[in-house]
Amino acid sequence: MAQANNIEGFRDHIATVDENGKRNWLYPYKPKGKLFNYRKYLSYLYLVVFFGLPFIKVHDEPLFLVNILERKFILFGMIFWPQDFFIFGIGLLTFIVFIALFTVIFGRVFCGWACPQTIFMEMLFRRIEYWIDGDAPHQKALAKAPLDSTKLFKRISKYSLFFILSFIIANTFFAYIIGIDELFKIIKEPISAHLGGLVSIIIFTGVFFFVYSWFREQVCIIVCPYGRMQGVLLDKDSVVVAYDYVRGEDRHKFKKNEVRSGGDCIDCNLCVKVCPTGIDIRNGTQLECTNCTACIDACDHMMESVGLQKGLIRFDSENGIKNKLKLAFTSRMKAYSAVLLLLIGIESFLLISRSDYDATIIRAKGMLYQEQPNNQVSNLFTIKLVNKTRKDLPVEIKVEGFPNANIEIVGKHLSVKKEDMTQGSFFIFLNKQDIKKRKTELKVGIYSNGKLIKTVKTNFLGPVTV
Repeated sequence: MAQANNIEGFRDHIATVDENGKRNWLYPYKPKGKLFNYRKYLSYLYLVVFFGLPFIKVHDEPLFLVNILERKFILFGMIFWPQDFFIFGIGLLTFIVFIALFTVIFGRVFCGWACPQTIFMEMLFRRIEYWIDGDAPHQKALAKAPLDSTKLFKRISKYSLFFILSFIIANTFFAYIIGIDELFKIIKEPISAHLGGLVSIIIFTGVFFFVYSWFREQVCIIVCPYGRMQGVLLDKDSVVVAYDYVRGEDRHKFKKNEVRSGGDCIDCNLCVKVCPTGIDIRNGTQLECTNCTACIDACDHMMESVGLQKGLIRFDSENGIKNKLKLAFTSRMKAYSAVLLLLIGIESFLLISRSDYDATIIRAKGMLYQEQPNNQVSNLFTIKLVNKTRKDLPVEIKVEGFPNANIEIVGKHLSVKKEDMTQGSFFIFLNKQDIKKRKTELKVGIYSNGKLIKTVKTNFLGPVTV
């Protein structure tokens, strides 16, 4: 965006690094206002869901579980195994396209309103900091003050609470991976029995403590790839947190009882002071902006205080500000929407048609057919069974379409425990007259309690009878 008073030098540096390349610590002012209240209430909802979801169970299983170690995933009560990874992958692709479409239309709202990093930082850790250290001016003064008993007490209190909160978040995060029951085992049972789990919790705690006590906004600026995505996703029709430079320029200080000429911006810099990433939104949409709307609340409060119209900083698009155009459903939005609807359709079909059982049957490697008495031929097969249900599964195998075929299980009878997998071996016996080709295609039916649950194709190797 081109403004009359725009100084292009802002592009040569970021607010979190000084001229010597060292960390420039930010002290954002405590936000307040209508939009901040909305964010606060939504954050309460998110936090209740985040901390409460691991305790919710369906059929004695977590409602949500991402157990990478055991390759077991439960999403809203539905169990997914590695064999279902393509469904999970398409679901992830659908989510990415949704985020892209959302960004094209509404900008980076997700970062400011729903991202866990922002919610934990601004709604938990930052509020603890305001409570103990005070608002930005008090924090700056405390940082410069000598280490006396008051400063020491505040530092110990703040970082102790930060560590406790990081520990709670780490345990909750770990519960999403191993389940709340396993987490309680680690807590209750001797350390020696769960040394790996304890080390993992300590590492998670250390990472969260480091991020929220020191790294902070650097996650959004340096680490998060989404900020860089918005550079290619946003266009002049995307709705973002924007400064109305048409109305605001030329900016100048407010004087009481003056007949104001020029723009409405009174150059109070309050929009910069409340920004958690330290940017000046008046320079236009920037990589560091998370659309947290703190600048909107600050500007509206100042406009109201001096008797000017609110909305100098607001949700709008470049075309909306420059040309006074309303949000249009562009061809790019239509293309993203079409792809998104297609992916949703594919994902829905895969979920509906998804089987609770998987089976793989192959001939034993390196084994040829065996001539058997009574003019029969046998092949040795291996079978791999996966039971995704929450019930034990007794298994019976039959060859479909060959009424004279016999099956002989090697070892014990086949059965699969709930949410488990098993392997076994068995022989299939066919009469020679039923073998017409060197490789005969067979359909093997897998039954449980007399009900066909899966049909698997395999090849039977045998001599060709003339």
